[in-house]
Amino acid sequence: MSLHTLDAGDAARAIREKVLSPVDLVEALLERIARIDGRVQAWALVDGVAARAAARRAADEAARGVFRGPLHGVPFGAKDIFYSAGLRTEGGSKVMAGFVPEYDATAVARLKAAGAILLGKLHTTEFATSDPAPTRNPWNLACTPGGSSSGSAAAVAARMIPLALGTQTIGSNVRPASYCGLVGLKPTFGRIGTRGVMALSYTQDHVGLMARSVEDAALGLSIVAGHDPDDPSSSRAPVRDNLAALTRRRAPRVGVLREFFERAVPEVADVTAQAVRRLARAGAAVEEAKLPPTFQVAHAAAYVITRSDTASIHAERFAQKADLYRPAIRSSIEMGMLIPGDLYVRALRIRSQFRRELQPLLNRYDVLLTPTTPAPAPEGMATGDPQFQIAWSLSGLPSITVPCGLTTSGLPLGIQLVSRNYTEASLLSAAAWCEDILGRASAPEL
Repeated sequence: MSLHTLDAGDAARAIREKVLSPVDLVEALLERIARIDGRVQAWALVDGVAARAAARRAADEAARGVFRGPLHGVPFGAKDIFYSAGLRTEGGSKVMAGFVPEYDATAVARLKAAGAILLGKLHTTEFATSDPAPTRNPWNLACTPGGSSSGSAAAVAARMIPLALGTQTIGSNVRPASYCGLVGLKPTFGRIGTRGVMALSYTQDHVGLMARSVEDAALGLSIVAGHDPDDPSSSRAPVRDNLAALTRRRAPRVGVLREFFERAVPEVADVTAQAVRRLARAGAAVEEAKLPPTFQVAHAAAYVITRSDTASIHAERFAQKADLYRPAIRSSIEMGMLIPGDLYVRALRIRSQFRRELQPLLNRYDVLLTPTTPAPAPEGMATGDPQFQIAWSLSGLPSITVPCGLTTSGLPLGIQLVSRNYTEASLLSAAAWCEDILGRASAPEL
């Protein structure tokens, strides 16, 4: 097996068993990047010098039986809105050109402390909004990988990295993961600290993970989750053992949300329905479920909140450098500036009501299920339709996408699972069970 195809968990086990050197793994991934990233364009910056030095340190520690954590010696990538000490962090924007932070974002710091090796920074849409990154979808270079975590999805799918950090405010982690045939996890709001992540909305920004297996997503979450005293939005809720939950997987109770199937193109609805039938035949208790009435206005509330927050966050910088902003984020900021306070408060009240009305539905099932996206990855630079993620970003509920098949044109599709707040362990267990039944996506041909 080529080293670049190793998943994070398999690589970590091989390093711990001393049959794989972190040095060899880093070199294999750097060679892979040099060979194919000219076409995929996932990386904003590759820090080969620091990665090689970190790999040598990890190899020396492993030889002495010292393992700093469960990802000791395993490389990862970070979306270019995550601060990384000493590395340019530009958020896909000319506004931040040349910015070098002095500290690591919390998620980056925790992965490094667990022995993981930061290989570099991955392309994002400008400030994680809609102005596209240059990144292409490895499954079809004419298609978008999705956004805003474009480089994170493309790099993991193209076997340039086994694990990547992304973010989601509307649909920016789960959607690109699905477009690229990956597992993409958005935990409960506040589960992973956002300190050191360029903000888009303080009340809706989530740190997420992308990997090629549910196990790897659980492994990454086990490291980065938990309260961060330096982040006011960070939750103090206890973190369960996500990896142990995978060993107790069982057929889940599934509430299928037909509203989403009706909004999907026929091929997506058909492939997802076939996946649901396979899960039912394997033992899942499948029922049709219906969202509460506030779902009809959830999308509008999400955009009011996000645009207002974005305008507030960028106000000072925008006043000084408006001409450097690209069209989509400039429009969002300008629209946000026009939203009156009473409308913003009304949107917050809708969000609270939507969260309350969801609870009986969430208590009835282990997971709710939808197609992950209304259509496969579109051609061109537009980053795709986030509408199937909006409700879960607005409510802050944990969600995950798992591959469920391919279109006739060979593009990957996924199912999206959603569960109650702070139930990532049981969500991952259900996702792993579904992964066992549906299988994992193959690698794109590059």
